[in-house]
Amino acid sequence: MNIQGTGIGRGVATGRILRVAPALKEPEDVARNPQISDEDAEQQVLSALEDVKSQLEARAEQASKASKNDEISDILGALAQMAADPALIGEISKVVKSGKTPERAVFDGFGEFEAKLEALGGYMAERAKDLHDVGQRVIALLTGAAMPGIPEGKGPSILLAEDLSPADTASLDLSQVLGIITIQGSPTSHTAILARSRGIVAIVGAQKADSLHDGDTVILNAAKNVIVLDPSDDDIEEAEHQKRQSERARLLRGKPGATKDDVPVALLANVGKPEDANAALEHGAEGVGLFRTEFMFISSSQSPSVEDQTKAYVELLRHFPHRKVVIRMLDAGADKPMEFLTPENEPNPALGLRGLRTLRAHRQVLDDQLEALARANEQTDADLWVMAPMVADEHEADFFVKLGKAKGIEHVGAMAEVPSIALMANEVAKVADFVSIGTNDLTQYTLAADRTLASVGAYQTAWHPAVLRAIKLIADAGKEHDMPVGVCGEAAADPDLALVLVGLGVTSLSMAPVALDDVRANLAEHTFEETQKLASRALAGEFYPQRTDE
Repeated sequence: MNIQGTGIGRGVATGRILRVAPALKEPEDVARNPQISDEDAEQQVLSALEDVKSQLEARAEQASKASKNDEISDILGALAQMAADPALIGEISKVVKSGKTPERAVFDGFGEFEAKLEALGGYMAERAKDLHDVGQRVIALLTGAAMPGIPEGKGPSILLAEDLSPADTASLDLSQVLGIITIQGSPTSHTAILARSRGIVAIVGAQKADSLHDGDTVILNAAKNVIVLDPSDDDIEEAEHQKRQSERARLLRGKPGATKDDVPVALLANVGKPEDANAALEHGAEGVGLFRTEFMFISSSQSPSVEDQTKAYVELLRHFPHRKVVIRMLDAGADKPMEFLTPENEPNPALGLRGLRTLRAHRQVLDDQLEALARANEQTDADLWVMAPMVADEHEADFFVKLGKAKGIEHVGAMAEVPSIALMANEVAKVADFVSIGTNDLTQYTLAADRTLASVGAYQTAWHPAVLRAIKLIADAGKEHDMPVGVCGEAAADPDLALVLVGLGVTSLSMAPVALDDVRANLAEHTFEETQKLASRALAGEFYPQRTDE
C-alpha cells in the first residue's frame, strides 16, 4: 500500500515506524480547590511559563552552537518568547481569577490566542501550532505529566506524529531518526522548515498514515511524495540505489552546474540571513539566487535604518567575491504580515498589498532599501543583482528597474510569481535585466491553491502543465531578448523537475543548499537535448502526478 503526502527534501529512508505519543488530555474544566488562592495559582503558572521559556532558550543556545546556521535557534528563540508574552500572561491571569485550576487557565488562555492566529489563516495559522506546543509544555509541568516529545531508546526509527513540534524537530538525534512522517502539517510549517534545514527525510500532511502502527516497515520517498508500506525486496533495492546515487552526487560538489554535454546551468542557493552563506558555500553553491531580506524587518516595529541594512548586505556579499548574488527586495504581506507596513484585517492578503505593491505604498522603505543595497555594492566586489517581488507586468518592472538603475545598481530585475507576468513576458524582457521565477507562488496563483493549506496540497506542484507553460513563456521571452531567466522556488530543488526547467530554457536554478548535490548530479547525467525532450513530455502533462491513495 502507498500513502501520499508532501515530501520535504528529496531523500529516501527505510525503517520501522515509531509513533510519537499523542497530545496531553484536555485539563478538566472544574473549579479550583478553594484553599489555593488566586495569587498562589497565578504564581504556579508564572513559574511554569518561566521554566518552559528557560528550557527553550537553552535548546536555542545549544542549537546555535551545534549548527552552521541560526534558523533552528531563531525558531526556538521565538517559541521561548511566546512563553513570556505579556498579553498571553494577562489572559491566563484573568482565567485564574475566575476560579479555574492553573492548568485549565493555561489551556484556556493559550486557546484564546491560538484561535486568533488560526482566524488569520496562512502563515499565522501555522504559528498557532507552535503556540499550542508551548502551552502543552506548560501544562505538563503543572500537572506532572510527561513532557510531550520523542520516545527515547527505541533505536533508529522513522517517527510518526500527528504534527511534530518545532522544539522536538530542532533537537532530534539524527543518529536515531531515519525520517519523519506527520499526519497533519504543510510544507510551510516550522516542522517542515527545520526538517529541510537539517537534511531530514520527511513527508508531511500524510493523513492516511494514521493507519500505521509501531514496528511497521516503510520506505519514505520524499522525492515521490510517497510512503511505501511493507515494501518488497525490489522496493528496498530501489531505495538503496537512490541512497547510493545521493552519496555519489556529493563527489561532484564544488563543480559548476552543467549538462552532460557541458551546457552551463548556474546552481545557486536560497539564503535567509547573511550567516546562512556558510551552508551555501559548504554545499558548493556558485552564488546566491535568492537572498530574502525579510529577516531584518519581520520582528521589528519599524523599518531598519539604511546603515543597519547596509551592514547586513555587506556581511552577505563579502562571502561571495566575484560571484552572483541575487537580492530580493522586502516581500511584505500575505504570509509575512508586518505591523508597520501591511494593512490589518485584509480579507484576502495573498491577493492584496504584498511585495512591490507594499513597497510602492511605502516609498521611503523602498528608497532606503535600494540606497542600502547601492552602498553595500560599492563596498564589496560581489556581482550584485536586485529584484522586486510580486511584479505583475512590464509597467511595474519598468518602474522598479528605473529606480534601481538611478541608484547605480547594474542588474535590476523582477520576480515572476503572478501569472500575468508570464502573459506579458516579451514586454517585461524589454525593460528588465533578468527574471527569477518563484514557482511556489506562481503555482499557488496559477492553480488557485493556497500554498499554506494541506487540504489543497495536491495542487501545489510545479509539474502541472499550466505552471510549466507559464515558465516556458518567460523562458522563451528571455531567449528572444537575451535576458537570463532563473528559478528560485522549490521546483528547482527537485532533481527531475530541474531537468525539465533547463529544457524549457531556464538558465539558473536556486534552491536550499542541501538540494544542490542531487540536482548537480542529475544534470551531469543528461544532455541538453534530453532535457528538451523531457520538457516537451512534461508540457503535455505526461509527468503530472495524479494523486491516488491505494
